[in-house]
Amino acid sequence: MSSELHVDVSAGIAVLTLNRPAQQNAFTPTMAAELGAALRRCDAEDAIRAVVITGTPPAFCAGADLSSRVGDVSATIEPAPWRVRKPVIAAVNGHAVGIGLALALQCDLRYMARDAVYGLNQIRRGVLADGYSHWTLPRLVGMANAADIMLTGRTFDGDEAKAMGLANGCLAGGEVLPMALAVAHDIANGSAPLPVAMSKRLLWEGLGMSPTMVGQLESDLNEHVGKSIDGGEAMAAFKERRQPQWTGSVSEEWPAWDDKGDQERPSLD
Repeated sequence: MSSELHVDVSAGIAVLTLNRPAQQNAFTPTMAAELGAALRRCDAEDAIRAVVITGTPPAFCAGADLSSRVGDVSATIEPAPWRVRKPVIAAVNGHAVGIGLALALQCDLRYMARDAVYGLNQIRRGVLADGYSHWTLPRLVGMANAADIMLTGRTFDGDEAKAMGLANGCLAGGEVLPMALAVAHDIANGSAPLPVAMSKRLLWEGLGMSPTMVGQLESDLNEHVGKSIDGGEAMAAFKERRQPQWTGSVSEEWPAWDDKGDQERPSLD
């Protein structure tokens, strides 16, 4: 893999590091393609239980590489981090503006540097923020905060990100990656992979569903999990009063729902 993205997989955790430090990890089409390929690997390999996306210091990602025409570089990665069936944690260890912040918004959890600069400033360059920003940001911070950020193109710091609910944690820059890794290891070592994957998908898609449909999916998915490898292990561990040893497979046990004409019920495959 090229030097624009470093991939390290160890102990069930994949760390994907944007690596153009001289350009503050400015995003390029090559970086987008390589990040997409790495995320597809993370989705497919059961040995990978959680993913951390970070940047080589001093920045997380300072936006699009402006050697390309504005608008030519997109944060619409395939697959998007929110589509990956493993928790994806953004370790935002430095500045994240434009595409850089849009990428972090697509992750499930965000730990952010207190003194870094954040913003969706594309509006000040004559284009709209992309990378699903108009979908992710209001979900995280509410409509009023999202409008403030996106219509002004202003910047803000980590404390404000935490106060508005964008960041799960606000720390010194050097503490961000260790915190994200600690959370990733906690998930990988303690949570059953199939329910984690299903819960992640339902969290992202559930806001567009009715309460009735969410409740039905929770029941159906729990029934599916109960018949899985780890469903059996959970019951055995409870009876034997020990910690469970999860060995289930997200790739092999993912449900292939048949809608049977129900237009409201989504497919999770």
